[in-house]
Amino acid sequence: MFIFDASTLILIAKTETLDPFLRGVELEVAIPLEVEKECCSVKKSLDALMIQKALDESRIRVIAVKDRKLVTRLQGDFGLGRGEAEAIVLALAEKARVLGIDDKNGINACKLLGIALTTAIGILVRMREKRLFTTNESLVKLEGLAKHGRYKRSILEDARRKLGTAT
Repeated sequence: MFIFDASTLILIAKTETLDPFLRGVELEVAIPLEVEKECCSVKKSLDALMIQKALDESRIRVIAVKDRKLVTRLQGDFGLGRGEAEAIVLALAEKARVLGIDDKNGINACKLLGIALTTAIGILVRMREKRLFTTNESLVKLEGLAKHGRYKRSILEDARRKLGTAT
């Protein structure tokens, strides 16, 4: 199972990477209820509509998190928002293969808890490696991630190098 946090899901939707990702991924994709709220209930932007469409088509499943105490504890221990904490708890409960998360505190929590993770940039690089995008397409999508995400210059430069040399 592949679990998403809101930030990563929104970033790949904003860069129009969501549909190709969902077509190419061989795992079930799921999000917790709080991530659904964060992505779809506030505004009706294009990315929110794309995510809602994937939910309506059952390409992304919403799963309620049962361990509320652990969600609260993770929020306090790592300074996480509710969505990040629910995504991590869901990844633990479902024994997810990968958690898509771009939040620095969330990444640190995953490392400490032994949860395999990737970021929106990691997803893009992997999709380029699988030849789902050309070099030029992937570099354009990376520029979108740079515009909408909060990435250090060194991370973006490393991604550019990987995308330019992916075979």
